[in-house]
Amino acid sequence: MFFIDTIELEGLGNRSYLAGGTRTAVAVDPPRDVDQVLAAAARRGVRISHVVETHIHNDYVTGGLELARVTGASYLVPSGARVSFTRVPVSDGDTVTVDGELELRAVATPGHTPHHTSYVLRDQGQPVAAFTGGSLLIGTVGRPDLVEPRLTEDLARAQHASAHRLAAELPDETFVLPTHGFGSFCSSAQAEGDATTIGKEKAVNAALTTDVESFVARLLADLDAVPAYYAHMGPANAAGPAPVDLTPPSVADADEIAARLAAGEWVVDLRNRVAFAEGHVAGSFNFEADGKIATYLAWMIPWGKPVTLLAESPEQLAVAQRELVRVGIDRPSAAATGTPQEWTAEGTRLASFRRSTFAGLAAQRPSDDIVVLDVRRDSERAAGHIEGSVHIPIHQLHKRLGEVPDGTVWVHCAGGMRAGIAASLLDASGRDVVAVDDGFDMAEAAGLTVATG
Repeated sequence: MFFIDTIELEGLGNRSYLAGGTRTAVAVDPPRDVDQVLAAAARRGVRISHVVETHIHNDYVTGGLELARVTGASYLVPSGARVSFTRVPVSDGDTVTVDGELELRAVATPGHTPHHTSYVLRDQGQPVAAFTGGSLLIGTVGRPDLVEPRLTEDLARAQHASAHRLAAELPDETFVLPTHGFGSFCSSAQAEGDATTIGKEKAVNAALTTDVESFVARLLADLDAVPAYYAHMGPANAAGPAPVDLTPPSVADADEIAARLAAGEWVVDLRNRVAFAEGHVAGSFNFEADGKIATYLAWMIPWGKPVTLLAESPEQLAVAQRELVRVGIDRPSAAATGTPQEWTAEGTRLASFRRSTFAGLAAQRPSDDIVVLDVRRDSERAAGHIEGSVHIPIHQLHKRLGEVPDGTVWVHCAGGMRAGIAASLLDASGRDVVAVDDGFDMAEAAGLTVATG
């Protein structure tokens, strides 16, 4: 008997796995906060004997090195990966015994990175699951453009070949268990569904249903923006990440918060966007703790910039800390919990801005005093945008605030979260702003003209 437990990293759109038998287990692509992997092993009553990486990750800091250290497990890393720490190099065809007749076999699957390796779990000699990392995903593949621009086309072709190798060598009933594809920008497209097998992928995955030239052309054409912090993840993982410290940061009072704002530091309010719009510390930014805080804060903040976190509760603060260490934002400079009234110096008024819907926007137009700002990505805008709107993707906005035309800014995204972030940036810069907290599919129904291209 064997088990496979999935460890969800919803904020980053990734998955990690723990697989084993009755006594020992292997951890695949573990997150940096390894305590949850250790907890999963404890629930199963197994010892982690092996920790494996499918590749040197570009979208998060791995916990593999630390997990291997604290458990005494063998740390398996693809032999082609250049790293600065001691590990067990893995090459195509290498096998390790996990528990009894449970075995893990390395399969070279270059494409997402040149050294990418998948691992096939075999029970009594029969393949039962493939941990495919950033190779074969649910309905798609990992993007090939995160290593070196000159390699992108060759890696795209390698993705096609790797997918076909897995499909040829594994039975149709083999479970496909990828790391990426659940919201991660490491995926070339978002996963359709929650589970898959080799047989299902043969029927729907473009890597397996189209010829290599058509596949490569479409894959390269559909590549979207890469989060800026990705540039720091690969080097951090190759060097060997340090252990995490999730203890609470030092407490900042209202005067310290004001001083940090005056010094140009980022003060980030973790509350939901509705509460933030109603009242917040002037100059603070809003990145919701239950949104994609790791992705968007790490994408937008100048790397290494001090950050102070404001949270409703210690629990909300702890969740945000955990998300941020996964992308290398290790220690907030300070933090405060409570209410915005407690975070604001005596005699200082809270800031606020309006929220509305696309129907509310439609009721305002036409007007020379209205600026409609679209902060979605290029691909989203190409599929449909409000005629006459200004386009600045959210990850570029903090550097391009001066390009937003004069007037009251009605800012929107696809669902409201990114509009909330953008509204906080605009509000902090002194602009009159209205956050459109609505689904973009309501724009045309509200009477707004939606154009494509």
